[in-house]
Amino acid sequence: MGGLRVIAGKAKGHNLRSVPGDSTRPITDRTKESLFNIIGADIIDSTLLDLFAGTGSVGIEALSRGAKLVLFVDKSQRAINTVKINLHDTGLDKNVKILKHDAFKLLEQATSQAFDYIYIAPPQYKDLWRRSLFLLDSNPKWLSCDAWVIAQIHPVEYQSIELERLVEFDQRKYGSTLLLFYKMQAAA
Repeated sequence: MGGLRVIAGKAKGHNLRSVPGDSTRPITDRTKESLFNIIGADIIDSTLLDLFAGTGSVGIEALSRGAKLVLFVDKSQRAINTVKINLHDTGLDKNVKILKHDAFKLLEQATSQAFDYIYIAPPQYKDLWRRSLFLLDSNPKWLSCDAWVIAQIHPVEYQSIELERLVEFDQRKYGSTLLLFYKMQAAA
């Protein structure tokens, strides 16, 4: 799949390499641009956890637009290698952490780093996005107080889920991609 690129910011226009094989589904430029239009200037000086990072496209876009830290997580060595190449090629390899790790095992662990944004774009049709949300809901130390959790799924995967702490506050559909937005519920 060609045409994956950085849309705005310091690395605007840089092309990104795709992960070899067909195990990842990169976010389209249109969807990524819409996502970052929604986030807006709040991305500046924020922290982002790019789960199931794949090419690293979302985290790299965040860095290009001024995020202060991005943690890229993927269990595929091919994906990790692609993220490293894309970070190097864009010159955005500062203020990053790259972790070859199973996302679910990671989210079960304690963390000292809370994130402002957590982007979940797992392989489709396996309910992995729901599993990720349940883990974040039960381990909220991963989330800063006003964090957003954003899941990228195919629209047919969608189902409303009851969570204790997280609440869905928006969803946007772009072709065959649905973005779901969650945040912590206000204390009663």
